[in-house]
Amino acid sequence: MKLIEFIQYLWNNRRSVSLASVFGMAAILANAQKKQLPAAPPHPVKNASSSLMLTGDWLPADTHKIDYDKLPRVPGEHNVISDVRSQMGVNQHNYLIHHKGKYWAMWSDGPGVEDRVGQRVKYATSKDGITWSTSAYLTPMPQGGERPNLYGTRTNRGFRYIARGFWVRDNEFLALASLDEAEGFFGPSLELRAFRYNETQDRWEDIGVIHDDAINNFAPEKIATGEWMMSRRKFDYTESGVEFLVGGVNKITEWKSVPVLGTASELAAEEPCWWLLPDNNLVALFRDNKGSGYIYRSFSADNGKSWSAPVKTNFPDARSKFSSTRLKDGRYVMVSNANPKKRDPLVLSVSDDGLVFNKMYYLVGGRHVDYPHVIEHEGNLLIAFAGGKQTVEVMKVRLSDLDGLKMIPQK
Repeated sequence: MKLIEFIQYLWNNRRSVSLASVFGMAAILANAQKKQLPAAPPHPVKNASSSLMLTGDWLPADTHKIDYDKLPRVPGEHNVISDVRSQMGVNQHNYLIHHKGKYWAMWSDGPGVEDRVGQRVKYATSKDGITWSTSAYLTPMPQGGERPNLYGTRTNRGFRYIARGFWVRDNEFLALASLDEAEGFFGPSLELRAFRYNETQDRWEDIGVIHDDAINNFAPEKIATGEWMMSRRKFDYTESGVEFLVGGVNKITEWKSVPVLGTASELAAEEPCWWLLPDNNLVALFRDNKGSGYIYRSFSADNGKSWSAPVKTNFPDARSKFSSTRLKDGRYVMVSNANPKKRDPLVLSVSDDGLVFNKMYYLVGGRHVDYPHVIEHEGNLLIAFAGGKQTVEVMKVRLSDLDGLKMIPQK
C-alpha cells in the first residue's frame, strides 16, 4: 500500500478503524518503505543519478546502522613497517606497488600530526610484503625544514612534501610527491613533482614538476584511449572543486585538466578515487567533507572529457580516504572507513561489476585506522594503512580466504 492509499483508507474507514490498527498499519507501511532500494541500478549513461552503491540481503535498510562488529572477519598476516609514536611524529599517506620482484611502500614522514614544515617522504621494500627493510628518505628536506624555528610548525615560510604514489611510465620507475607551503591545505606554490629511481645507484632523483597547482590522490592509471589519468586538487579546490588530469603520453608534463562540476557546491569533495569499468566507462568516488556520511559518485562516458553531476550514494563513509583496485578475475575491491561515526574499522567491500558492492568484511579495527592503499599480486591483496597517523602497517590477505567468508544478515 502506498502512502496516499493509506490516507484514503483511513478517511473511508474513519469510524471503524481503531487507533491501534492505525498505528499497526503505519508501522507496517514504514518498514516496507524502508526496505525499498532504488528502483534501478546505476549506469554511467542510462542511470547516472542512481544512489545505489551498496546492497545485499545482509544489509540493514539504513546503511548507517550497519553493525561492524558483526561483519565477517578477514584473516591475514599483519606487520608494522614504520612507527613514530615515540617521536610524536606522523606516518601517513601510504602507497604500495610491486615492481621487479619487490614490494615498495612509501609514506609521508615528519614532525607532529600532520603535514608540517619539514615533512618528507620515506620508503621501504620487501620481498614478501610482510618483512620490510629499514626505511629511507625518498625526498630531500624541503625549504625551511632545516631551520629549527620553522621545523614542525604551520607557516607559509616553510614547505612540506606529501607522498602521492608510485608510477611505472615508459619503463621508468617513478614516485610522486606534492610540495607546498605548510600553513594550510594547500599553499599557492603547490606543485606535483616526480622522482625517478636510479637502480644502479639505488637512489631517487628529482626530475622536476609534472604539473603546477596540483596534488593527485593516487598515481596515474591508463584509460581506454591509452592516456593516463589522475585526480587533481588545486590549492583553492575547496572553492573551485575537484578536477581530473588526462594525458601524460607524449610528455610527462602534458595534461588536460577537466573539472567535475558540483564537487565544491553539492558536496565538499576530497580525495577522489576512480576506476575503469568493464565497458571502459569511468566511475569516480568522492569523500564528502560536508559531513553527509556517504560517498558521492560521478561517471564519465567520454574518457574523462566530462563528468556527470556527483550523486550521494547509500554507501556510508567516515570522511576518510578510500582505495580500490580491480582484481584479475574482474571483481572490484575497495578498502574504506565505512563507519560514519569514526575511522574505525577499515572494511573491505567487494563488487562484481564496479557499480554496486554486495559484500563488506571487517579488515582491521578497535582503534583509529585510516588512509589505506590496496594492490593485488599473485593471489593476494596487500593493504597498507596508518594507525593513528603514526604507524605504517600492512595486511596481506589471500583472495581464496575471502571466497570462504559468508555475509550474516543484519536486522
